[in-house]
Amino acid sequence: MTSKVHVDLPDRAYDILIGPDLLAEAGKQIAPMGGRKHVSILTDENVAALHLAALQEALKQAGLSSEALTLPAGEATKCWAQLERATEWLLAQKVERGDIVVAFGGGVIGDLAGFAAAILRRGVRFVQIPTSLLAQVDSSVGGKTGINSPSGKNLIGAFHQPSLVLADTALLGTLTARDFLAGYGEVVKYGLLGDADFFDWLEAEGPALAAGDMDARVRAVTRSCQMKADIVQRDETEQGDRALLNLGHTFCHALEAATGYSDRLLHGEGVAIGCALAFELSARLGLCSQEDPSRVRAHLREMGMKVDIADIPGDLPDAQGLLDLMGQDKKVVDGTLRFILARGIGAAFITSDVPSGAVLSVLEDALALTPSRA
Repeated sequence: MTSKVHVDLPDRAYDILIGPDLLAEAGKQIAPMGGRKHVSILTDENVAALHLAALQEALKQAGLSSEALTLPAGEATKCWAQLERATEWLLAQKVERGDIVVAFGGGVIGDLAGFAAAILRRGVRFVQIPTSLLAQVDSSVGGKTGINSPSGKNLIGAFHQPSLVLADTALLGTLTARDFLAGYGEVVKYGLLGDADFFDWLEAEGPALAAGDMDARVRAVTRSCQMKADIVQRDETEQGDRALLNLGHTFCHALEAATGYSDRLLHGEGVAIGCALAFELSARLGLCSQEDPSRVRAHLREMGMKVDIADIPGDLPDAQGLLDLMGQDKKVVDGTLRFILARGIGAAFITSDVPSGAVLSVLEDALALTPSRA
C-alpha cells in the first residue's frame, strides 16, 4: 500500500514515502544514507511517549544507535529558547554535516528541527518522520523551516529541504479527532486551490477518511504531497506559484496571532476558517459564485470542523485589529498584502488588488455572527 512522491529539485531531490507501518522501516531507509551510524532525534513529549521506542528499535535493527531530545508539545515550542536548546544539544551530540538529524513529530517539531538542521554547521541533513496529518500533507514537504516571533508566525526561518520524508499513515490512528481534523484543513486546501476533482472526492470520501479508512488516508496524503511537490519544484523559495499553498493562511495567521498561538485555535483549524473566508471574499468581489463559499462551509461542517470565526472560543480583536495583524504576514510585498483568492473551487490565484474595505467588511460580518461579540 506504500506510495512514493519524488520531489525533483536540482542537487536536493528526495522521496516522500507514504503508507502504513513505515516507522518499522526507518532504519532500513536511513542507514544507506551514510554519515555516522548514530542518529540524533528531535521529538516532543506526546510523540515520544507513543512512538519513540518503536523508532529507536527500528534504527537499532539497522545497526544505528540513537539519542533523542524531547521538547514540550505545542506551538509555543517554536521559539528562540527551544531552538537554542535544540541546536546546543545537537552540538553536544557532535553532529557532523554528513550525519542525519530526525524530525519526529508534527509540524512544530518538523519546523523547529528543520531550522536547527539548516543553521547547524551551516546545514546538516535531516529526515522528516511526520506523525500528524497536517505535517504529513504540508509542513514536512517543501523545505520551509522556522520558528515564530512575537511579531508573527514563521517570520524567522530558512529553506532547507529534507533528505527523506517517511509518512507512516498508521500513526494517524493515535491522533485525537480534533488534531486529525485540523490536519484535514490542509488536505481540503489542496482541492480548493488547484484540483476540483480532488475536492469532489473529499466530499464523498472525507467521512471514511476521518473514520480510519487506510486506503483513503494513503490516497489523500499522496495526492496532497504530489500537489505540493509539483508547486515546490516550480517555485522552491516562494517567488511566485508557491504562494498558492497559502490559501486561507492570511486570515489564519492573523487569527493565530490573535489567539496567542494557543490551543484555542489549531493551525489547521485556522486554515479551514481562512479558506472559507477567502472564498467568501472572492465571492463578494465577484470572482466566484456565492455557491462556492457555501459549498466549502458545508463540507467543513459535515466533517465536524471549525468553519467561522464564531467557532473560535474567547475574545478576539475587532475587524480592524485583525486586519492590522494581517499586515505582519510574510506575504506582504512592498508594504502591500497579497491574498490568495479563487475564481472557483480548484482555481486559486495570487493578487495584491484587494480593497482593504472589502476585507474589513468580511471580517466585520464574521465577527458579528458571534453572540458574545455581537
